[in-house]
Amino acid sequence: MQLPDYKEARKRNKEVVEKEYYSIDDSIINIGLNKKYYVKTYGCQMNEHDTENIKAMLEQLNFTEALDQEDADVVILNTCSIRENAHNKAFGMLGRLKHLKEEKNKDLIIGVCGCMAQEEKVVEEIMKKYKYVNFVFGTHNLHHLPYILNEALKTKKQVIEVFSKEGNITEDIPVKRANRYKAFVNIMYGCDKFCTYCIVPYTRGKQRSRDKDDIIKEVNKLVKDGYQEVTLLGQNVNAYGKDFNNDYNMENLLEDVAKTGIPRVRFMTSHPWDFTDGMIEVIKKYPNIMPSIHLPVQSGSSKVLKLMGRRYTKEDYIKLFDKIKTIPNVTVSTDIIVGFPSEEEEDFEETLELVNYCKFDNAYTFIFSPRKGTPAEKLEDKSTLKEKEDRLHRLNEIVNKYFLESNQKMLGKVVDVLVDGPSEKEGLLCGYTDTNKLINFEGDSSLIGKIVKVEVTDAKTWSLDGKAK
Repeated sequence: MQLPDYKEARKRNKEVVEKEYYSIDDSIINIGLNKKYYVKTYGCQMNEHDTENIKAMLEQLNFTEALDQEDADVVILNTCSIRENAHNKAFGMLGRLKHLKEEKNKDLIIGVCGCMAQEEKVVEEIMKKYKYVNFVFGTHNLHHLPYILNEALKTKKQVIEVFSKEGNITEDIPVKRANRYKAFVNIMYGCDKFCTYCIVPYTRGKQRSRDKDDIIKEVNKLVKDGYQEVTLLGQNVNAYGKDFNNDYNMENLLEDVAKTGIPRVRFMTSHPWDFTDGMIEVIKKYPNIMPSIHLPVQSGSSKVLKLMGRRYTKEDYIKLFDKIKTIPNVTVSTDIIVGFPSEEEEDFEETLELVNYCKFDNAYTFIFSPRKGTPAEKLEDKSTLKEKEDRLHRLNEIVNKYFLESNQKMLGKVVDVLVDGPSEKEGLLCGYTDTNKLINFEGDSSLIGKIVKVEVTDAKTWSLDGKAK
């Protein structure tokens, strides 16, 4: 049994990152014969991509995918710890799985992984109150899943294997991609920023970059397989290469990925601290790097930003924002937290001022959610829940106004759209523009997976309508 340890997870000893290669033993290759699995995913794109790896490893063991947990022999929850709401959803699902195990499928195997599995308190709670959970593993040993599952099946005991360490890199983990035309590609793992509210440096380990040759090899294979778009992933993606002892960095990688000829390149998520002028110039240079930037600001108050440990001021952010807006046709989205401890009304007003200046094309807004073990958990909270909810409402009114204005600027334009598939609106297709705007339009199913011209005919707050040209 290996339990998570926050004290160890916080260490940054500059140990050499080792590159490992995934493999499984022939002796366990058939443990999934005549059995089904179901994976429930919470959280970010990194978790979604981890689930693609989990599914592929399970299918290597000869499991087949079930449509839902009711039809599964193994259920795995791939969890997120970024906000309390994600915690509650995962524990609520565990409660439902308990009833399923007791009432319908006593042999059901239940596993928990992802960022919640890296939290000390979560694992302690699972061991005390959720003894029916069969296995728990963390973000650092995703590739051990076949062996952890095999042990849980053989011993019938609760297996917990969670490492708290700086982290290595494992290549060649198989992947079952959720989409035939768009793919996630990890370029780095972990984070060393230690923003005071964020649990990620503890759950994902230190900042470590993949070798460029491994990344380019993966993208080239996607090009060969007919993929139209890659999204380069990292907790702080534009810090790529800072852990190398050379001059190769994110702007170099962006350029090399663009040169593969993949029609569309995206990347997320960026920290303003590491967004360079060189990156901006590369984005301008290559038309297949999409002009859509996600740049979390979190607050418009320099006082609050300092307490958040963000390492930039409001003025720094605006200066960078103005540089990014020199990219032709660019859209910028962001994240904003309201009600951070110490935030007062005048701080919130500064956030509104920044939003009115930047007029973001999209924004993900949240009430502060304290995470156990982070410095912000101990800060004095100066606002009531009612005040926080009121601020969130006022903020959303303003950001929604700019979302609509941004979309209305698209009316009458003909845009390139990568067609995802059928829309939620019956009889229509849907896809995303180069600036990452959702559009629903009339078109034939033969267009799915292609980049097509679509004329924008109507603009709503959250989406566009159009017709194929």
